[in-house]
Amino acid sequence: MGQRSVIGSDEDPRVAGLRTAVSRLRRELAAHPAEFPDRGIAEDELAALAAMTADGAPEARRLRRSLLLIAGAIGSVSALSRGLAEVRNAVELFGEPPRG
Repeated sequence: MGQRSVIGSDEDPRVAGLRTAVSRLRRELAAHPAEFPDRGIAEDELAALAAMTADGAPEARRLRRSLLLIAGAIGSVSALSRGLAEVRNAVELFGEPPRG
């Protein structure tokens, strides 16, 4: 039994990318000194996204819902905008938003 390399892994690279982006934003949020009203919502939704990536292929609709809640909660905290953009880009790889 040898170790599995990342290249030989069966893991979806979109999931790995989302996991990395979520982890980074969680660290940035934890290190951010300022309190803001919806910080708890952002923390909870980032934890939910992290859990979704641990379970394999997350559902695109749930990803988008969490992303909207995180974006709304973080709002104008400019120090977190880059991390939020990375999460948004990772979520967008899971498909187009439903029309209608």
